[in-house]
Parts: sequence; structure tokens; C-alpha cells
Amino acid sequence: MSQHHGAGKLIICTAGIFVCYFYFAILQEKLTRGQYVDGDNTEKFTYMFALVFAQCAVNCIFAKLLLVTVMKQEEDTTKNLYYATSALTYLLAMVSSNMALQFVNYPTQVVAKAAKPIPIMIMGSLIGGKVYSFKKYCFVTLIVTGVVIFMYKDNVPLKTIEGEGFGKILLVLSLMMDSLTSTIQEKMRGEHKTKSGHMMFNMNMWSVFFSGVVVLFSGELFNFLKFLQRHPAALHHIITLSICGALGQYFIFLTVSEFGPLTCSVATTTRKCFTVIASVIFFGNSLLPRQWLATFFVFLGLFLDSFYGKTKL
Repeated sequence: MSQHHGAGKLIICTAGIFVCYFYFAILQEKLTRGQYVDGDNTEKFTYMFALVFAQCAVNCIFAKLLLVTVMKQEEDTTKNLYYATSALTYLLAMVSSNMALQFVNYPTQVVAKAAKPIPIMIMGSLIGGKVYSFKKYCFVTLIVTGVVIFMYKDNVPLKTIEGEGFGKILLVLSLMMDSLTSTIQEKMRGEHKTKSGHMMFNMNMWSVFFSGVVVLFSGELFNFLKFLQRHPAALHHIITLSICGALGQYFIFLTVSEFGPLTCSVATTTRKCFTVIASVIFFGNSLLPRQWLATFFVFLGLFLDSFYGKTKL
């Protein structure tokens, strides 16, 4: 009976991750790469700090609700400095990733972000003094090979390369910030045994503060509100995207706590793979045969790392 219960819970968790982030990905691409029409004028959504502010605010409220209802956890002793620093790197990673979508298509963003283990390993070695297994290096090399093959451009006009080049720089920055976030989170877990609910709430709360300051003092808030007045559909996209992101985070935390990080890693990697396919189908982001092969290398490396990367040999 308990086996059936466990299997049922796993199906609900993985289905939750798939559905939430699948819809999240479609909305994110529609919002950041789509055209909004106002009479004869068309314009793009460019208010990335305002978008991240909305996402983090919804995540923060959602995490607080979880902490006072279903996810009751003991008192948190984690230093505010850790939360503030990790929130800053987390915020910069999200903003860079969203901004990159103005210059590169969604499959490029997903494949590039799949290279996250690389900077995490570098930071782990340099800052955390970690030693990784030979297998881990092999799997990461497979991921790197896939990303390089995917990103390689042949016979493309210089102007396109310049635009995409800036997008790729933003993706590299996002990966660097992700790796710093992971390094700080490891320290939080090691020193304070920080629980997921507290981490989700406090990181998002600090991110709301930082992004709020930027949105307010840069003048982005007023332009953002005017944009929403001209295009009410964008507000619907942002609200739905933020709710999907918050629910997706909850299903990820639930999967980690109930079935472990390996099961969660397999579910999220599979989801990313389907996201690439969905982007090709829904938004016509066609990939070259070489890029399909590269995508296969990247996700094969991620799957192998999920299953065997933790072993010592």
C-alpha cells in the first residue's frame, strides 16, 4: 500500500514539475521574445528587473504560506549576510538569463544553462576545496562538448553574431552567478543546516528588496506600469508565469525532501529536454542536425551525472 502511495506521490511531484515549468517556459519565451501590438506600433517587453521583482514577490508570499501551513520547520539560525549575498547572485542570474532571451532563442538558453555543473565544480574546487571523481569530470566534459557544438556558428552574418554574442555573454554571467549561489547555499547548509522553506522565503525576500530598489531608482517602475497599461495581456502573462514558477519550486522542494536530489535532478533534466522540443514546435526555433546532436550530448551528460556523478571512482 505504501509503495503505491509513494509511486502516486512521485507521479504527482514529477507531473507538477513538468506542467509548471513547461508552461513557465512557454510564457517566458512569449513575454521576452514576443511582440506586443498597440495600434500600428509593436514593441518588446524589456523590463527584466520588474519581471524578476514580480516573480520573487510571488515566490516569497508562497514560501511564507508554506512555512505557516504544510512546511513547518524549526527555527532558522542562518546569517542574514548569507541570505543577502545569495539573493544578490540569484537575482543577477535570473536577470541575466531573462535578458539573454532578447538576443538568443530559448533552446540556446536552456542548453547553455544546462552547463551549470561546470562553474559549480570550478567554484567548489577553488572556494570549497572540493575534490571530484574522474567520472564527474568525464560527464562534465560531455556537457561542455555538447554546449560548444551547439553554440558554434558557421557562415552567419556579422550583425547576428554580435547580437547573439552579447546574449551568450549574459548566459555566461548567469552561469557564474548560479555557481556563486550554489557555493553560498552549500556553506549555509554546512554551517546552519538551513532548511529549504527558510531558504526559499529569505532568498526571495532579499531579492524582492534588491530588485525593488533597482526598479524604483532606475525609473523602470513607471515605464513598466505604462507598458502594462498599453498591453494588459503582458500583466496576465507575468502573473501566470510567477505562479507557475512558485508552484514549480514547491514541487522541486517536495521531490527533494520525499525522494532525494537524484530523482529531482532526473525530473528537472527531462523537463528541460522537453522544453527545448516544445520551443521548437511552438515558436519555430528550428535547430540544425548538429545542434540536435549537441543537445543529446548535453542531456546525456546531465543524466549520467545525475545517476553516477556522486560515486567516488
